[in-house]
Amino acid sequence: MNIISLNFVMLKKHILLLIFMLSQVNSEEDHLYSVQYTKDNFSIEIQKKNHLVMFYAPWCGHCQRLEPIWEQIAKMSYNEDSNVKIAKVDCTTDSNLCAEHDVTGYPTLKFFKAGETKGIKFKGTRDLISLISFLTDHLGITFGSENIIPSPPEAVNGLLELTEDNFDKHVSSGYHFVKFYAPWCGHCQKLAPTWEELANSLRNDNYVSISKVDCTQHRSVCGQFDIKGYPTLLWIEDGKKVDKYTGQRTHEELKAYVSKMLEKENDQMDTKTDNSDSTTHAVLSLTGESFKHGIENGISFVKFFAPWCGHCKRLAPIWKDLGKKFLTNKNVKIVKVDCTLDISKELCNEQEVDGFPTLYLYRDGLKVSEYNGARNLDDLYEFIMTYVQPHDEL
Repeated sequence: MNIISLNFVMLKKHILLLIFMLSQVNSEEDHLYSVQYTKDNFSIEIQKKNHLVMFYAPWCGHCQRLEPIWEQIAKMSYNEDSNVKIAKVDCTTDSNLCAEHDVTGYPTLKFFKAGETKGIKFKGTRDLISLISFLTDHLGITFGSENIIPSPPEAVNGLLELTEDNFDKHVSSGYHFVKFYAPWCGHCQKLAPTWEELANSLRNDNYVSISKVDCTQHRSVCGQFDIKGYPTLLWIEDGKKVDKYTGQRTHEELKAYVSKMLEKENDQMDTKTDNSDSTTHAVLSLTGESFKHGIENGISFVKFFAPWCGHCKRLAPIWKDLGKKFLTNKNVKIVKVDCTLDISKELCNEQEVDGFPTLYLYRDGLKVSEYNGARNLDDLYEFIMTYVQPHDEL
């Protein structure tokens, strides 16, 4: 199966999911299906069932645009057998409750597992498909249907066993080192403990996943990558085969290969930076050493990113255009921080960066808000302008 066919299959799955979800919505009734919580009942109700909660402000334009989608999801889950409840908290009337849950921008969306009081923040685009996928991932089963989207694979000591059901979705973004094998293959049997050792040694590495596929059980997956012999070790980026490993199959050699491939991507991103005109410095690049001094004055809008991240790559040209808009404003800086650099990893941990890209706004060195809106130029610009003082003219 080629990439065009693969993308078509993924698109078809999303369309089928959307059709299914829309079919669950009964248009005969027109009332709010999401529940409204306050400081008086939030902590009690959140313990009883899984919850997806929107912390919002009534005046917030992004919140208003999200409202119909939020109610659509709430309507889909409005039955006694549902394993999740959709709720809202008005931060203008319950500011202390929102502060307790680290709400620094509107809307902030969090998933709360039943019995737990700490939520998991949603960082994707706020559309129906993305929100449903987020719920699917955290509920462990498909929201609204048992069979449309498979549950994500679970790693055993860092090693993922991929199947025909979950392979395409899993490798669609990010870096993947995959072993295609057959259980009867002697070379595969010899490699197995080394491959497990590699996965275990990289289990805490957020930048690459180590996985395997049994070609005797999942032939369609192996067929789409034209696997001719076993074991075949492929490096896959954002769903596409980039390289075939042909080196020595020792733990040291395999781990060195992973490092080389990750460093190669960093080098490629560096060579793509624009040095040809006055817009080169529209975006200020900071590291763990320069960050504190770089943001100590004025407004700083910071993108924490990883070069391998697909969402980061798509945001990069928009982020540069955003920087150009503020080139003449000395009080606003558009900043980026590469969290994969050793010099910046501690900084990213300190700033609670738990996904890429993460966008934080700082005023005079202090973090004041996280941006969770649409990643287009107009919305990003509008967000900054809400924090710019009246005398900060562009």
